[in-house]
Amino acid sequence: MKNNESDQELSILKKGIFYAIRDGPLDIIMEDNTKRGLTVQERSNDEKYNVEAEKGMIYDMDGIGHKVGIRWYFPKDKFTLDKVLDYAKEMEERYRKIREETCPDY
Repeated sequence: MKNNESDQELSILKKGIFYAIRDGPLDIIMEDNTKRGLTVQERSNDEKYNVEAEKGMIYDMDGIGHKVGIRWYFPKDKFTLDKVLDYAKEMEERYRKIREETCPDY
């Protein structure tokens, strides 16, 4: 997190099954709950949202690593909570569809 803040210190603005949106001092922070526990390996610009993101590495069945977003920092002077919530709802819907396809009895 920015300024060495832990997740627990930042209040949750909105929460879904697959996401949490936290209130940072300068940013609205969207977290992918499916990536909880994944070690942050880098901080760089995210191409999809064009904001700073913390990324980790996951490996597929062939052992090939893929960088994935864990947490995105949306500057409050450029993004509203409603806009970040739209992104979070898109993430939620994408994961719901994956769950329905892979775990139909869930």
